[in-house]
Amino acid sequence: MRAIRGLWRWRRNPLRRTTDLVEAWVALVALVLIVVAAPVLGSFVGAAAQSTLQRSVRQQQHDRHLVRATVVRKLGGAPVEPDPDATSAHDNRSRVQADWTAPDGTRQHGPVLTTLRSPHKGDHFDVWTDRHGVITARPLDAVTATTHAVLAGFGAALLTAGLVDSGRRMIVWRMVRRRYARWDQAWDRAGPDWGKAGTGS
Repeated sequence: MRAIRGLWRWRRNPLRRTTDLVEAWVALVALVLIVVAAPVLGSFVGAAAQSTLQRSVRQQQHDRHLVRATVVRKLGGAPVEPDPDATSAHDNRSRVQADWTAPDGTRQHGPVLTTLRSPHKGDHFDVWTDRHGVITARPLDAVTATTHAVLAGFGAALLTAGLVDSGRRMIVWRMVRRRYARWDQAWDRAGPDWGKAGTGS
């Protein structure tokens, strides 16, 4: 990374400019922020995400119930899958008319997706519902929640490192532009005949 390369400007030599030293300080600060601040911020974000997601897991597991449904008849076609966590098992799902009893004791009836390969009247299968018997997605599990939290923390750390390095690049770019502008001004002051100065011509 160029932030590490900028540290060579700490070397003491007669040609070192003030801007070289400033660039070295900028590189050092960026390196410290990337090595220390980015992981710390990532761990804070990951911990916050873990806390929130695990609370959501507990809430969903409390609010959602696995109930037994009975096939009344098979239906044609398949609606959009309401469960975003479902995998490629979509191809094996069938749409059926089913009866089930909600956790609050009420009888429910309606179209449901089932993983039964050849559903027939009277077949039983499990569905997730809320306490009133409305079909819902399966609850988030703790392992998936932890995976999402780790990815959030890792992403936050990478984003922080990227922002710090972008800031360092922007500062160095502005310093280089200012340096070039000063050189242009020095050349303008020297004039077009600088090579003839003091030659007596």
